[in-house]
Amino acid sequence: MPGPLATEMEQRLTAAFAPARLEVINDSASHHGHAGDDGSGESHFTLVIEAEAFAGTSRLERQRMVNRALGDIPGTRVHALAIRAYAPGEAVR
Repeated sequence: MPGPLATEMEQRLTAAFAPARLEVINDSASHHGHAGDDGSGESHFTLVIEAEAFAGTSRLERQRMVNRALGDIPGTRVHALAIRAYAPGEAVR
């Protein structure tokens, strides 16, 4: 079951993009004891998101769009966030 921060990220991204695919993957266990591990169990995440809003935008702009939608979460409430954002029909890596 996802934690409160993962749930909040999912809610914010769903509201902002109505994604066809959204995965909020908690990678925190792999970083236990490393820099940025605050002991909450929700410090490191990977996002995989596919949404029409990303069509015709660069990888950098997609990252900025996701970060804006997440507000104060990246860099403040989450130490590390890997973002894989795609438009429908693009190959997901």
